[in-house]
Amino acid sequence: MKVIEKQTGVAFELKEGQMLKVTDPHGEQVSDMVLFNAHDIREKISSGKTLDFEESILISTGNFLWSNRSRKMMEIIEDTNGRNDFLLAPCSPETFRIMYQNPHYHPSCFENLYTNLSGYGIEPDDIPTAFNIFMNVQFSPNGKLSVEPPQSKAGDFVLFEAKMDLIVGLTACSAEDSNNGSFKPIHFEIIGSNEEHV
Repeated sequence: MKVIEKQTGVAFELKEGQMLKVTDPHGEQVSDMVLFNAHDIREKISSGKTLDFEESILISTGNFLWSNRSRKMMEIIEDTNGRNDFLLAPCSPETFRIMYQNPHYHPSCFENLYTNLSGYGIEPDDIPTAFNIFMNVQFSPNGKLSVEPPQSKAGDFVLFEAKMDLIVGLTACSAEDSNNGSFKPIHFEIIGSNEEHV
């Protein structure tokens, strides 16, 4: 098990068939995840393709995460919380300036993603909409969006299986509204294959 400290991020490789377990150790903490094809970083996770092919805006157990080339990148094997978001972009410096009216520097998932992924040749403009694990975005009948506190409790996790060789960017989210006003770490674990997970 590895730890992503609060308001930071990591990047790593995941082989086809390996499992990624992302855990919220304390509860109410979001983790932004982006995926790239390890052999061609122009292929990356796509919110639009995923919502289209899965025919839902609520992505959880049994759903796939799809690429911009309409290929499966990951399957969600188990999701003990059941509420994730694939609508909103990673928080960025502009998020805090525009939405929080904060003119000062603030850590952000966007910065944590592109700085950690830079070693793989991935630049800021390459960062797509992230799959926001544990994020609780609600929507009213008229389409109004609101970010509510995560429903995840301490120990909740999502278990993914890689459907191709991947480069993964993962954060412990830095936005106050997404995490019910406090920042906590995220844990993750790479498991060799589906058969090894008990």
